[in-house]
Amino acid sequence: MKIVIAEKPDQAAKLAAPFSFTKRTGYFEVKANSYFPNGAIITWAIGHLCELKTPEEYDPTWKKWKLETLPIIPDRFEYKVSKSKYKQFTIIKNLVKRTDIQEIIIGGDAGREGELIIRTILRVCGVNKPMKRLWISSLTENSVKNGFSNLLSEAKTKDIYYEALSRSCADWLIGMNTSRLYTVLLKKNGVKDVFSIGRVQTPTLALIVHREHEIANFKSEPFWEVEAVFHFAGRMLKAKWHKNNMSRVSEEKQAIAIANFCLHKNVEITKINKETKEYAPPLLFNLSALQATANKSYKFSPQKTLDILQKLYVKGLVSYPRSDSQFLTSEEAKTLPTILNNLSKIDKYKNLLPPPTNSIMNNKRYVNEKKVTDHHAIIVTDQIPNLAKLSMEEEKIYDLVARQVIAAHYNHAIFAYTTIHSLVDKRAEFISKGKEQIEEGWRKVIYLSKENASQEEEKEMLPLLHENELGTVAQATVKKGATQPPNRYTEGHLITVMKTAGKHLDDAELEKVLSKTEGLGTEATRAGIIGTLKDRNYIEIKKNQVFATSKGMLLIEALGENSLLTSPSMTAKWEQRLSEIGEGHASPQAFMEQVKKLTYKLITDAHEREKVWAFDQKEVDKISANNPYQKKYKKEKTVVGKCILCDGSIIDHGTFYGCSNYKTANCKFSVSKKILSKTISQTNVRKLLAAGETDMIKGFKKGQKTFNAHLIWDEKEHKVHFKFPQ
Repeated sequence: MKIVIAEKPDQAAKLAAPFSFTKRTGYFEVKANSYFPNGAIITWAIGHLCELKTPEEYDPTWKKWKLETLPIIPDRFEYKVSKSKYKQFTIIKNLVKRTDIQEIIIGGDAGREGELIIRTILRVCGVNKPMKRLWISSLTENSVKNGFSNLLSEAKTKDIYYEALSRSCADWLIGMNTSRLYTVLLKKNGVKDVFSIGRVQTPTLALIVHREHEIANFKSEPFWEVEAVFHFAGRMLKAKWHKNNMSRVSEEKQAIAIANFCLHKNVEITKINKETKEYAPPLLFNLSALQATANKSYKFSPQKTLDILQKLYVKGLVSYPRSDSQFLTSEEAKTLPTILNNLSKIDKYKNLLPPPTNSIMNNKRYVNEKKVTDHHAIIVTDQIPNLAKLSMEEEKIYDLVARQVIAAHYNHAIFAYTTIHSLVDKRAEFISKGKEQIEEGWRKVIYLSKENASQEEEKEMLPLLHENELGTVAQATVKKGATQPPNRYTEGHLITVMKTAGKHLDDAELEKVLSKTEGLGTEATRAGIIGTLKDRNYIEIKKNQVFATSKGMLLIEALGENSLLTSPSMTAKWEQRLSEIGEGHASPQAFMEQVKKLTYKLITDAHEREKVWAFDQKEVDKISANNPYQKKYKKEKTVVGKCILCDGSIIDHGTFYGCSNYKTANCKFSVSKKILSKTISQTNVRKLLAAGETDMIKGFKKGQKTFNAHLIWDEKEHKVHFKFPQ
C-alpha cells in the first residue's frame, strides 16, 4: 500500500476526490483502483508541522540575549514538532510506520517549500522507505489523475529540498544572531525595543526607508507654464508653450510676459508629426504581477491576493498560485481552447468569446518552454466555476486571471499619436499632443473603466489641421505648478520593487544574478515579508501607501548605508549559490560554512558601527515608549492599603499581595492572590487590612468539595485563616 502526504487538509481532499474513499481521523482511506491497486492512504500536514529548534533547546546558556553568547551556531540543525500540531504529526508518524505501507508519495505543493515540509516530517519521524514525488500544477480531477500516473523519482526533486533546507538554516543563523546582536547593542544606547533582522526583510525595509528620505529631503520648486487656445476657422486647438523641449519657466514674470506677448497674435502650424503604435496584449500572470494588479485595481494587499488565489487553487479553478513564470508549455497551451470554450458559457465573458485568435500555440510571447521554471503562468483551469458560490473577492481575482487569458488571444491595440508644432508671431513655439484609438484589440477585454477611457480619448483627439495653416491666439493663460516628491510605494508597487531589486546594484554581475533569481524574496515569500515588516512595526500602511516608522528608520540608520544586511548584494550572492544547490551544482555543506563565516563578520561589523551611532533622542524615547514588549511585561503595581505589620504599603504583585518593606525591613506580610482555586480581589484585601476580615467568598475548592468562607488575619501566626459561617 502507498501513502500520500499532502501539505494541507483541503489539498488532500482534492487528491482523494477522484477516487472512492472513506474519511478517517486525520486521513482518507482510498479503495483499490487502477491507480492504486492495493489502495492508498492520503493524509496531510498543516503547513509546517515541524520547525527549527530555538537556541535554548540546543544550549540553555543561549536563552538570554547577551553579546557574550554570540554567535549562536549549532553543531547540527535539528527540527522539532510544533506544539499545536502534534496530534496530526502523530497520525502521520503512525501511518508511515505501518508495515503495510511500502511507498511514500510526497504530495506537498510542487515547489521548494512543499518539498521541505514533507521531507522534514519524514526526517523527524525517522522513516526511510521508498519515495516518489507527485508534481502537478492544478488540482482538477484530470490533473490529479495524470499526476499519479506520472510520478517522479524522489531523487529528481531532492536537490530542491537541500536548497530549501539550506535557505531555512542560513536564514535562522543570520536572523537569530543579528536580531539579538542589534537588540542588545541598541538597548545599551537607550533604545528599549526588540529588533528583528532578516536577509530579505531588512534590505526591503532599506528600500522603503530610502524612499522616505527622498520624500523628506525633497525641496519643492515652483514653476509656471503658458497655455493657449488657438482658433483656426472655427476649429479650436489647445497648446502649451515650449522652448528647447522645456515647457516650464522658473519665474512668474517671464511666464506672464510670454502670455501677454502671444495674446491675439497670429499663429501658424509649422509641423505635424503622426505616428502609429501597436501595443501587444499583456503577458499572462505570475504571482507578483497578479498581486500588483489586484492592489492597483482593488487595493488588495499582496497577502490577501495570495490567500484568495490559494482558495481558488484548492477549488480547482486556477493553476498553482506561487508561480514565478509568465509563460506556458506547449502541453498547457493545448488546453486553452477548451478553457476558452468553457468561459464562453459564463455570461460576463460571452461577448468576448470566441476570440479573434483560436490558438496561441506558436506565439512565443506566451508559449516558451525555456522560460517555464517549476510552474507555468497562472491561468484558469477547464473547470467551470459557479460564480454564485464564490465570494465577491474570489470572483474579482478569478476575473482578473480569466481576462488575462482571454486577452492573450486578442489582437494588438493600435493608437495614432499626433504632435502639432505651431509658432506665434514667428517667435513663440507651442506644442499640442493627442492620440486616437485606431483598433481596440485586447483593450476590449481588460480595462479599468471603459466609460472613463472613452471620455479621455475624446478629450485627447486633435482637430484636423494642415501644415502652414494660419489662425489666431484666442486665449493665453499662466498656470502655476510645483515639482513633486517621488510617490510612496503602494503594497503592489513594493512587490514589483522587491522583484526588480537587482536594478539597484552597481555590480553588473550581481545585478544579473538578482534578475535571474527574481530579486528580493520569492513569489511565495514576498507577501509574507511585507506582513512581517508590518508586524514588527517597521512600516505602516495608510490608504494603500507604505510609510516607514520611526523604529524602521532607526534600524536602517543603525545598520548604515554600506551594511551587507541592507544591500541586495548579499541576497544576490546567496540566491545564486542556493540556485546552484537546487540544480545539483553546489554543496549545501560548503554554503553553510560560508554563512557561518558571514555571521562572524556581521558581529564584528556591528561593534564597529556602534562607535559612530548618534541617534535623535526624541526618536529613541518615542520608540521605547511605544515598545509593545515593555507594555506587555511592565505592569503597573497597585497599592491596595497599609501594611498590618509595619508602615509599608501592600502592593498587588500580580500573583500575590506583599509589603513594600519586604527588603528594607524584612516585613513578612504576604497573601496569595489565588487560594484553593479562588482569586482574592483587591477589594477583599483592602477589607482584610482595614477590618481584619474579608466578605464571604464563595467557591473555594478542595478536592471534590466546594465551600464558602471569610478570610481573617491571624496576628499570632501572621497569615490568613478561613472563617466559616455559623
